[in-house]
Amino acid sequence: MSIEALDVKKIFGIPPTEVLKGISFKINSGEFVSLTGRSGSGKSTLLYILSSLDSPSQGQVKLDGKDVYSLTPSELHKFRNEKMGFVFQFHYLLPELSSLENVLMPTIKTHQRESKRKRAQELLGQFGLGDKLDRLPRQLSGGEQQRVAIARALIMEPEYLFADEPTGNLDSVNGEVVMKLLRQINDDFKTTIVMVTHDPDFASMAKRQIYLVDGKVAPKI
Repeated sequence: MSIEALDVKKIFGIPPTEVLKGISFKINSGEFVSLTGRSGSGKSTLLYILSSLDSPSQGQVKLDGKDVYSLTPSELHKFRNEKMGFVFQFHYLLPELSSLENVLMPTIKTHQRESKRKRAQELLGQFGLGDKLDRLPRQLSGGEQQRVAIARALIMEPEYLFADEPTGNLDSVNGEVVMKLLRQINDDFKTTIVMVTHDPDFASMAKRQIYLVDGKVAPKI
């Protein structure tokens, strides 16, 4: 259940700019890896390619040994829904839905809303939100909203969790709460986590760092 990047390149624009310059590495099942580097180093672009949300200009990305970009759109959608969870800098909660209803959103297409309800309640309880199941996003703090978003990402019990600057919109206290939560998820559920962060302290809380410089993997200095 690994993630493998094989000579991944990404080119944007005219004239062409090579943002990723032949990146290769492997992330093993159950690892917690941070992608770090300065702004413009290509780390978010790489995360989106690893998570199938963007395609490489050249190279392959394999999850579970499958080239995700060789899948049909319906196969890829099914793979994402069953195997992947996503957490972004902004929580993207639906403002008219309660915490519990937001967490259950991914279950609607698979007709598992009722069967997953207890699991959603358990996740919110584990994340310190057991007394806020019926609260709307505007009734929650920024840190609480991000915890709801993480619970939503986990409701389908994904093997892979991709996080793009999950603490970027939070103060240091709430950022640390979210990071400890990600560590707990990795330890308890053995979920493979790939996280982009610009914060060196939070990057060091992952179990391995992949450091990018100008679109290439480089040793951390």
